[in-house]
Amino acid sequence: MGGVTSTIAARFAFFPPTPPSYTVVVADAATGRLAIPEISRALSRRRRRDGAGAGGSSSASSVAAAENEEGAEVVRLRTRRGNEIVGVYVRHARASATLLYSHGNAADLGQMYGLFVELSRRLRVNLFG
Repeated sequence: MGGVTSTIAARFAFFPPTPPSYTVVVADAATGRLAIPEISRALSRRRRRDGAGAGGSSSASSVAAAENEEGAEVVRLRTRRGNEIVGVYVRHARASATLLYSHGNAADLGQMYGLFVELSRRLRVNLFG
């Protein structure tokens, strides 16, 4: 009976945003490369704030370019039960390990992306979350 209580508690402990804080688009139809436009917009804002001055276009190609600059790859995985899971693979140039970030009861990828990039940078690891 204790397992039922923890399952019910876990479902009420996290309320994902509705709608999610991100969308997934096909950035390159030829390769099927995926991207998250909200990440591109955040990167553009940061570049403007830091004085790097890149344009703020949210076209799929600029989204892909911005994510590639961060070393991020958006992937869509299918589970055995047929569900789709979207993840982000953040690469670090000098990584010798890969960290798998798995949140116990769900997490919003759009809100976690900044943490993933920061963890990858500071720990010098690739990160999949």
